[in-house]
Amino acid sequence: MRGLRGKRIVIAGGATGIGAATAERLAEEGASVVVGDLSLPVAEATAKRIAEGGGTAVAVYFHLADERSVQALIDRAVAELGGLDGLFNVGANVPDAVPDRDADLLGMDPEIWRRTFEVNLLGYRLACRAAVPQLLAAGGGAIVNCSSGAAWSGLPVLPAYSTSKAGVNALTRHIASRWGREGVRCNAVAPGRVVTESLQRQGTPAPQPGHDIRSTRFGRPADIAATVALLLSDDGEWGNGQTWSVCGGASLRE
Repeated sequence: MRGLRGKRIVIAGGATGIGAATAERLAEEGASVVVGDLSLPVAEATAKRIAEGGGTAVAVYFHLADERSVQALIDRAVAELGGLDGLFNVGANVPDAVPDRDADLLGMDPEIWRRTFEVNLLGYRLACRAAVPQLLAAGGGAIVNCSSGAAWSGLPVLPAYSTSKAGVNALTRHIASRWGREGVRCNAVAPGRVVTESLQRQGTPAPQPGHDIRSTRFGRPADIAATVALLLSDDGEWGNGQTWSVCGGASLRE
């Protein structure tokens, strides 16, 4: 993949899952990464793995819903790496889809709605706001936001989560429209069902008859990481303001 070697990229939510897989993929492609996460010990373990593989990674504690913490993450990245070329927002608040949580509009505790928006949407806004000036100072760069197919699929549960991700898509389009001509591009990825690391160790399950996936398997964190790496690279330069469905064909959209 062209145009990742030497890039300086923050993964906001990079300790585990899609974030960790993306940090590792970017490092393999020659980028230097800052792995930001609420769980510093796990972020440090991810950064150590990358360093042992010959990559450059720094682990930083941050809280996506705290403005000063988010700004400190970007400032630390600039101080450690000498600037910023990219940001991947992947942290999220995902309430359990059970009664009295993010179940449906009538039964949901309003606090679940507030907290989900505070992390998933306002948190991404804080990270983008902190990153854009640094990307402009570097002569341009890329942001990728982690969305979800839930933003348009019309689930009977998870209304707060789904609405927050629809907001992420709108935020993505705004950034692309406002700063695209100044060299800052912004896209989103919408993962389908991605199997966790623990399930992978047990053996990735196959889709069963009647499941809406149009693929031979469910997703893996590395599948999403590959698309994010493309969008952050020079090879992805012509894509801007888009939400990319990476879901094994679960969602078919024009």
